[in-house]
Amino acid sequence: MSVNFTARMVFDATKAAAIQLTVPPSDVSDEAGDRIVPLDLRQWLARLRLLNGVPFSYLAADSLLLPPESIRFFYVDRNWTDALVEGALSAGTANTSDRAQLAQLYPAIRNEIDEEERFVREPGGEPPQQGPAGQITGFLLRSRAVSGWPGIHVRAYRQEVGPDNEVVPESDPNRIKVLRLERLAPAVLLALFDGVPQVVHIEEPRQGVQFGVLLQAGSDPNQFNAFVTPRDVNTSRDAVGAPNQIPISFRPGSPGVLDLKRTAQAFQGAANTHIGTSIDGAKFALEMIRFPYRQVFGDPAHAPVPLGNVFRISVSLAQLEAEFKERI
Repeated sequence: MSVNFTARMVFDATKAAAIQLTVPPSDVSDEAGDRIVPLDLRQWLARLRLLNGVPFSYLAADSLLLPPESIRFFYVDRNWTDALVEGALSAGTANTSDRAQLAQLYPAIRNEIDEEERFVREPGGEPPQQGPAGQITGFLLRSRAVSGWPGIHVRAYRQEVGPDNEVVPESDPNRIKVLRLERLAPAVLLALFDGVPQVVHIEEPRQGVQFGVLLQAGSDPNQFNAFVTPRDVNTSRDAVGAPNQIPISFRPGSPGVLDLKRTAQAFQGAANTHIGTSIDGAKFALEMIRFPYRQVFGDPAHAPVPLGNVFRISVSLAQLEAEFKERI
């Protein structure tokens, strides 16, 4: 009896939600006018279409598809997510008349959800794109970097962008809106984009400024040579024509402690840095500052294969089925 009673409660709740679709509009927007779907239901359906609440086993059917220290790019089939929304709404229909009414209203419902899904990550913001929703793409990242830097930054662009140490503002037309960015597990990150990017940046958080050096293995397995890449003090960019490495000196008997005098002399002797005969704290800091590490996907300067190719189907379901049958 308790099971039937609980099932009846769920049915009544979903039916009440569907009935709300036929009552007068629940909210009004100056830009969009009257709305058919109530705000709370519209928000819930938008989150559902962005895979909120979808079991992880539906995103990665087997752990072999997402091994440690890997990234998998994908695109979302709109036919599947539309069917998911229709299925959720149909739970409140009790007869043929209800289903016919829902089918008549669904095109308008879909348009409202298209708009609402762009507000899921930034409620109350201004959507950068109007009209019907486009293709959604994304990636799943499984890495220690996700657990080590919970505030990791993800940006997507329609084409190649500027230098590595610059961030393109969100108002730039080449920037693609991130619809969802969430850690599904301590070391698994899910990102969804409102479009098909050509370049994706995954970067350490930029909350702080840090000094640092680069290390290169020496002849001894336990020995490393420290260096930095030179920068032009006039432009703050990498020095053109200068040696790729400026050696960093450490105090004798104190590993990891800089010898400031010898390091400053090395900076002054580097070509095309325009440091001159004297060096102050600002010039020294410019050479020592390290920008957050950034992994770039799709930029021809970093990877020869365009990122757009990864969103084309290259493995059939029959191939996957045959592969997993062999492993069972």
